[in-house]
Amino acid sequence: MAMNRRTFYLTFIYSLWALIGIILAIPAAIYLLFPPRPRKEREWVEAGNLSQLLPEVPEEWVFRRNRVDGWKVTSERTTAWVLKRKSNQEVVAFGPQCPHLGCAYHWEARSQTFLCPCHNSTFSIEGEVLTGPSPRALDRYETKIEGEKLLLGAVRNSAEMRS
Repeated sequence: MAMNRRTFYLTFIYSLWALIGIILAIPAAIYLLFPPRPRKEREWVEAGNLSQLLPEVPEEWVFRRNRVDGWKVTSERTTAWVLKRKSNQEVVAFGPQCPHLGCAYHWEARSQTFLCPCHNSTFSIEGEVLTGPSPRALDRYETKIEGEKLLLGAVRNSAEMRS
């Protein structure tokens, strides 16, 4: 069968459309057939060495944590306020944001309180609300000690930590 010019052009155009359709369908097929990696919520991160930490003096520690978002893994810098209790050598690590609006708070050595500068919420050394509009105590990291190293887990709402 001889191919005329019209048949050739129609075949070429339909083949080109099919090729474009296949190319556009590949990312959707990959997304549907290979789901993203699940989040690792129970990942423990080394925050630092406890040997330099003074008892009853909160200290802000900076550490790196990997965050998994679908296929993308991001290493982000974050902080925790770490406190070694004198009585039982327990270590508490508070999350870096005020529970009211997420502002960064700091330790006031003079008054022995944590102070959030956004709306003047104050918190005790235990993380409990003393004054201000904050609806609850400071959030805490899950903690684990291996030798002299402090490992931090997920940040938990202070209300969850009591139950």
